[in-house]
Amino acid sequence: MNVMNGQTVLITGASGGMGKATALQLAAKGANLVLAARNYLALNDVAQAAQALGAKTLVVSADVSRQAQVADLMSEITATFGTLHALVNCAGLGILKPAAELTEDDLDQMYAVNTKGVILASRAAAVEMAKTKGGKIITPVGTMGRFVMRGSTGYSASKWGAVGALKAMATEWQRQGVSFSLLYLGGVDTPFWDHIDMKVQRDKMLTADDAARAIVYALEAAPNGVMNEITLQPDSHQLF
Repeated sequence: MNVMNGQTVLITGASGGMGKATALQLAAKGANLVLAARNYLALNDVAQAAQALGAKTLVVSADVSRQAQVADLMSEITATFGTLHALVNCAGLGILKPAAELTEDDLDQMYAVNTKGVILASRAAAVEMAKTKGGKIITPVGTMGRFVMRGSTGYSASKWGAVGALKAMATEWQRQGVSFSLLYLGGVDTPFWDHIDMKVQRDKMLTADDAARAIVYALEAAPNGVMNEITLQPDSHQLF
């Protein structure tokens, strides 16, 4: 039995990387997809690919760091599909540089998307899911939500903030059928690295499809159980 068939899944940051890969894997499993990001044209390309696999899609240009836009997004979801079954928080922003070189704008951008945006999207989704006593919120926070490295001061802070918020939210909605899963995915070869000034071996990283499979695995967990935390890293580079 395909547990995702007919389920409505909201994916933020769905215009590329692991968000796009997750959308296409879920499309093949018969899920209804709500694709959200700021790049509407890129979202349409993902939607067309998902539709070719048989999925019903809703494309919404939205900035998850803006509460009003998140509220409008939820309204469009309920008007189109009625029920929201899952949220995958793939929207994210990474700026890796020494702490002494971080600007206030660097910090504001990362906190807005990685922390505030995750809180706003997850809270809105949890409120909707609680109405039907069921739903899953999956957040690939990355290994920098658990570990640190040189140059990750601002990025890790934004991710650790999201982890703390999500764990606290889990305690508030756990008796209303809403589960929260944190995925510590390390070294995923996505456009995240296109503008990172750091020597990395992208050919040794996990692929976006690898990450998407971990996300789908968490989504397909037994309804009476929760995949609280999953760590998946390249075998060539592991933080333990």
